[in-house]
Amino acid sequence: MTEARTGTAAVEGGELAYEVAEGAGPAVVLLHGGLLDRHSWDEQFTRLAAAGRHVVRYDARGHGRSSTVGGDYAHPDDLRALLAHLDVPRAVLVGLSLGSRIALDTALTHPGCVAGLVLTAPGVSGRPFTDPFVTHHTQRQIAALGAGGEEGVGRFVEHFLRMWADGPHRSPAEVDGALRERLRASVTANVLRHAAGFGAGRPREAGAADRLGELAVPTLVLTGELDGADILANARAVADTAPHARELVLPGAAHMVPLERPDLFEPELDAFLAAL
Repeated sequence: MTEARTGTAAVEGGELAYEVAEGAGPAVVLLHGGLLDRHSWDEQFTRLAAAGRHVVRYDARGHGRSSTVGGDYAHPDDLRALLAHLDVPRAVLVGLSLGSRIALDTALTHPGCVAGLVLTAPGVSGRPFTDPFVTHHTQRQIAALGAGGEEGVGRFVEHFLRMWADGPHRSPAEVDGALRERLRASVTANVLRHAAGFGAGRPREAGAADRLGELAVPTLVLTGELDGADILANARAVADTAPHARELVLPGAAHMVPLERPDLFEPELDAFLAAL
């Protein structure tokens, strides 16, 4: 196992905090979900590095130790700049939620950088959220932030957990308590560190919803059976339209598939990487 190292890479108007273990085979980049950070991939990063793979993880702009949003930005351009900084010409992008949205947009705007896609619980730019469960909790999140203070942050985070840890088919009591607290800590830290950037800029996106047929690389789409209707529809749209896509629905998980069911997620990731 190559020892991992951390660093920062300059991007337009800021910098990204990253960690890399330089190994063999195509580079694998792990992209975290919204309001999380690169440590949501702790188990997978450690395992891939121990297997001798070249693996990268980083905090997206507005997350973790990377720069707070200060104006309009493009996640795919940030990722391309990071890959250039690390001298990685092409990589397999493994995303969760927002990370899948970034991976899709990067494959469309910078296709030469992408060797394959693993899209877990994917967001898709250009496809709105319409599920009443999500829109209800999103509205409550906005109200909580507007209230301000420690109580407002706490309510904001709890609505995040209801949407993205529990999902529409479970109560909080039915979800592993340690997972909920791990996510709570990550989201709370991000809100406290980056709240000044909320609404400070807009992401420039690729409109992937209308361009899925352009995806030219092998693509694996993974969802949890207990996730919400919007995410399941996103996954099906990719699987039905992208020419080299395959979809699997994994039992016993909602949105946070790699954290809830690593026993199912990791073998699928390994098989995908082995087949490239």
